[in-house]
Formats: sequence, structure tokens, C-alpha cells
Amino acid sequence: MSDTPNTPITVGELIHSVAKQLSDAGVGFGHGTTNAQDEAAWLVLWQLGLPIDSLLDDDEPETVSHQPVSAEQQLQVAKLVGQRISTRKPAAYLTREAWLQGVPFYIDERSIVPRSFIAELLADGSIDEWLGEETHKVLDLCTGNGSLACLAAMTYPDVEVTGADISADALAVARINVDKHSLQGRVQLLQSDGMSLLGDGWDLVLCNPPYVNADSMSRLPDEYRAEPELALAGGVDGMDFIRQLFEDLPSRMNPNGVLVLEIGNEKPFFEAAFPGLPVFWLDTSSGDEQVLLVTQQALSELNT
Repeated sequence: MSDTPNTPITVGELIHSVAKQLSDAGVGFGHGTTNAQDEAAWLVLWQLGLPIDSLLDDDEPETVSHQPVSAEQQLQVAKLVGQRISTRKPAAYLTREAWLQGVPFYIDERSIVPRSFIAELLADGSIDEWLGEETHKVLDLCTGNGSLACLAAMTYPDVEVTGADISADALAVARINVDKHSLQGRVQLLQSDGMSLLGDGWDLVLCNPPYVNADSMSRLPDEYRAEPELALAGGVDGMDFIRQLFEDLPSRMNPNGVLVLEIGNEKPFFEAAFPGLPVFWLDTSSGDEQVLLVTQQALSELNT
């Protein structure tokens, strides 16, 4: 960014300048963006009060890229970018906003920044073939800020959705989002350690659990360390929560029920922990090894 804020500058030029700052500072990405340019666009547009999905094209004079930025606005952006670099907090914690499938959600440091690929599967109908008229009760386990629970309620207007988490702090954030999207009558929030307090009769369970293995936890960038460790750490091989879930869940699901489970980059550990378990790997924008679907029947047989 220019050292002389009085120098005329456009939104596009400011974004490119901020991207270089972020890149030079070596900040980490992965909380809504994957590179410096996209993160810079997010920070600049948010601080300037412009739509996050604004069309940016340096070659098209009618786009937001060519809008002038005042000296005062440049200083405001500089302050925000300085916070991003100095604190190493994810941008979402600074803007108090994260987006999934075009839907805005409130977020703060009490909950992990929402980024689950399960949101894509809800939006594109990838799991619809596993559901039917008998699908009535949906559980979003490890709900965090409640984004998947809200998206499930929006996607399936005829179901009852429960968002559950062990963290009371996370559930307080989830309550903000349930209220924000006027889903109080559709989404119930419960505090529970895994399935311990969640009853039975579930037709669809969505779960983005703590799954990061111990070695990976020790090497996480600072941005991930800014998040609640409880929402990330999954033990030595990342499978601690999942092992308990697979023991507890089958008896709580209806016979035609399915679990959609996100495991990130832990497929080798998952297959080592549950050899021979028949699962269906689902395609996402990050490939087909991040999210899986497993049936109640398969989980029941695992425990016999």
C-alpha cells in the first residue's frame, strides 16, 4: 500500500497492493480464501463496505476495480490489513463474517471459522439420492457456529434440524446465526459431548468433527492456532472423536439413516482405523477424499 495515502488509488490497485503485503508477510490462508489476492479482495471490499461478490476486472472500466479510494479509506484498509498481519488471526475473525455457499454467517473467536465442504454437498444435491420422504430428523454434530445446521434447514424445508456441540461458547455463536436467518422454529441447538445427550431417530447426520492428527496439529500455521483447539485436535491419528462416534451412532440412527462425515486430509488414517468399512467418497471442490458417506447398516456391522 502506498506510504502516501493522499496518492490517488483505485480499488483494484489497492487490492493488488494489499495482496503483495499479505504475501510478503507470509500469512496463512484456508479460512475462506486460498491465496493472497482473494484474501486482499475480501479485506478491501469489506472495509470499503462494498459487496463481497463485486465484479473485479482491471480491464473493464465499469467494474468496482476502477472505483477511487479516498485517503481516509486507505488508512482504514491499512489498519485492517495491519491487524491481519500482526495478529495472524483469520480474516473472518476480524470482519466477524464468513460466507458459505453465498450465505453470510456471523463468526468470532469462540468458534472455528466455518469452511466445511459439506456445505457444497447440501447446495448441489449430492446427498439427496440417499434421502427420501422418510427423512425428517437431521443432526449437525460439532455444529460450531451453526452454519451447516442453518444451511440444512434452508436446503430441506420439511425437516427438523438439531445443531449440537460440546462447546457452550460455540453454541452461543450458533444462536446468533439461527436468529440472524430467522430459523428459530426450524433449528434446535443442544450442548452435548458427542452423541451422549442427543437421543435417537436420526435420518441424516452431518459431522465436521475434530480430526487433525497430532503431528499436523504441531505444524499448523498461526491462523489455525487462533481457533479453538477443541474443534481441531483429533488425537494421535485424528480419529479419536470418530471412533467414539462410530460406536455410539448406529443405535441412534434410523435403519435408512446416513452419516456425512468430513475428515479433511486424514483419509490414510481413517482407512487404517476402519479397514474394510464400506463408505462412499463424495466429490467436492477439493476432490473426492475429504468427505465420505456411510450408512447406518455399515456402521452397525462395524460394531458387531
